[in-house]
Amino acid sequence: MSMFDLSGKVALLTGASKGMGLAMASALAEHGATVVISARKQDQLDAAAAGINKAVGAERAHGVACNVGYKDQLQALVDKTHALAGPIDIVVGNAGVNPYYGPTSEIPDDAYEKTMAANVQSNLWLAQMVAPDMVAKGSGSMMFTSSIGAFKPSVMLGTYGMSKLALIGLVRNLAAEFGPKGIRFNAICPGLVKTDFARELWDNPEVAKRIENEIPLRRLGEPDDFAGLAVYLGSDASRYMTGQALTVCGGSNMWT
Repeated sequence: MSMFDLSGKVALLTGASKGMGLAMASALAEHGATVVISARKQDQLDAAAAGINKAVGAERAHGVACNVGYKDQLQALVDKTHALAGPIDIVVGNAGVNPYYGPTSEIPDDAYEKTMAANVQSNLWLAQMVAPDMVAKGSGSMMFTSSIGAFKPSVMLGTYGMSKLALIGLVRNLAAEFGPKGIRFNAICPGLVKTDFARELWDNPEVAKRIENEIPLRRLGEPDDFAGLAVYLGSDASRYMTGQALTVCGGSNMWT
């Protein structure tokens, strides 16, 4: 258990009031970390934090509302995390958007800019804001949610995939820059997961069945499938892993 022990660690998560983010926050708290979860709606965060605290039998979770598309709100989130829990050891950048479904050649400027700002630039901002905490300690782990959409073109979800490929590029560059300081950066690349964010892609029995038949494990992903990965990447168990894009897709992407 000591390999995965997160006692005394502070984790900051975005996009964590439900779905994958909440599953990862719950797992980090269960292994001893104090977690600050963020999303846009405070009421959902309060309910999520209360659920985590009840499950672990301690006050280890706090909810702080934040829209990651705004740099000042991200800075306020980091500042509030410091006030609530202290210097940050683990970052999970899980928040993301997909405001446009259609050909990349026809995307409006505002939708393109929103996609890239939320999915890429906000994570750079977050890394810049938190890195000093980790540099001071000589250790730390940041993980950002990318997608298997980063690895292939798509006629209707191409810009989303582009942003997630750019995020992997960001992770690799930060891993190279901050490796000498002891900070690790990795990307998590989910396949299709049954979350509200991806509901339009799976909430149809016929479509879901077709997709499941293309997945070697014969099922869609569930938020809890990412709980152990967050603990692994946040703990000393992964102390020699950085700059990687870990694909978690039930085998659907193993040949790409």
